[in-house]
Amino acid sequence: MSWSDRRVFVTGGTGFLGSWLVKSLVENRAKVIVLQRDVVPESPFDIFGLYDKVTVVHGSVEDYDTIERPMIEHDVDTVFHLAAQTIVGTAVKSPLPTFKVNIMGTVNVLEAARRNDRIKGVVVASSDKAYGSHVKLPYTEEAVLAGEYPYDVSKSCADLIAQSYFKTYGVPVGITRCGNLYGGGDLNFSRIVPGTIQSVLKNEPIIIRSDGNYMRDYFYVKDAVNSYFTLAENLGRKQIHGHAFNFGTNTPISVKDMVDKIIDVSGKGKVDVKILNQASSEIREQYLLCRKAQEMLGWKPKYRMEDALKEAFLWYSEYFSRQ
Repeated sequence: MSWSDRRVFVTGGTGFLGSWLVKSLVENRAKVIVLQRDVVPESPFDIFGLYDKVTVVHGSVEDYDTIERPMIEHDVDTVFHLAAQTIVGTAVKSPLPTFKVNIMGTVNVLEAARRNDRIKGVVVASSDKAYGSHVKLPYTEEAVLAGEYPYDVSKSCADLIAQSYFKTYGVPVGITRCGNLYGGGDLNFSRIVPGTIQSVLKNEPIIIRSDGNYMRDYFYVKDAVNSYFTLAENLGRKQIHGHAFNFGTNTPISVKDMVDKIIDVSGKGKVDVKILNQASSEIREQYLLCRKAQEMLGWKPKYRMEDALKEAFLWYSEYFSRQ
């Protein structure tokens, strides 16, 4: 499938993953329309110089008319719905706006797609957090969606809503459930990877909020972009419609081990690490089995973690040198 001249609408396109996705779409000569709520100086979208290469629609995903209009006026045929409040701590502090954006925003996107015959595929971003806490790991796509905390619940709901729009109305939906994303351009320094790299580069102690033993599936942003492309390209096959896919590395790692890998990549030797053991409203172990994506889509990650971390470390080194 060629992306050349495809008309693509991206919500959340100025965020971390969204910026990398839009960058790749532009490089593949797609005609991209991006929904933007807030202008964020020094965002990856800005750093990549994307403003002059796409059509920007200003507004919020919670407003239905704002979603429907660009799909119609720009003859959109493919939608990537990434817009969400993605910070777990913020969701705990402010559940109401989190639910409005993550749940009703998803409803608005899917309803606009349902009413538009030109739409050939909608990729909806769910999360591994949608599964909630399970005794049996790794998560498979057949596991029950049972989020408990506000962010997790919002993703469980958005995921089920996407499935509902396929089962009830036949909307050509595909759902991504990704592990913890990392890579250059993530400017939320409360997250472990950018926060650790920032601390190393500034010669400050590394702060681990948890006890360091939480297990996660860390997923490089460039592999994530490839997973979104692969799913969207496969939505031309009706048998893929309505399916959710896990995307990750199949290699969970603890927070402490991830910090150690970043320190190794930095070449800094011994670095002071402070473990606060203050994490709350988070599940201790979350990781994915990605066999379904390999079997049905022919997808698998391309980057070794060490190579991905080296790229990320270089990106942040250059970023902070410009500050």
